[in-house]
Amino acid sequence: MKFEDSVSDSGLVVLDISGKIMGGEETTLFHGKLHEYIQLNKKQFVIDLKKVEWMNSVGLGMLISALTTVKKAGGRLVLANITNIESILAMTRLITVFEHFDSREDALKSF
Repeated sequence: MKFEDSVSDSGLVVLDISGKIMGGEETTLFHGKLHEYIQLNKKQFVIDLKKVEWMNSVGLGMLISALTTVKKAGGRLVLANITNIESILAMTRLITVFEHFDSREDALKSF
């Protein structure tokens, strides 16, 4: 897994994740980055999953933990481009837990 972070013109944090989400050091770095933004009072997140090839249960746990962290901080986290992982989200019924959008643009507009 790799991820890139950026802040949109409107101040939203966009996290682009790519590759296979299976845990490990990248997951720790991802959570660290999330906490950094929250400490900077940036609490609105779009996680773009367009380039994710595959995800295991650790990856699901990473997303759930991110959602919980952001909500506890009084923020909002949404997913964009879930097509490649939609089946695992549906099977686990997590698709009903996460706000999700078909495109990054739609996700950004939702704020």
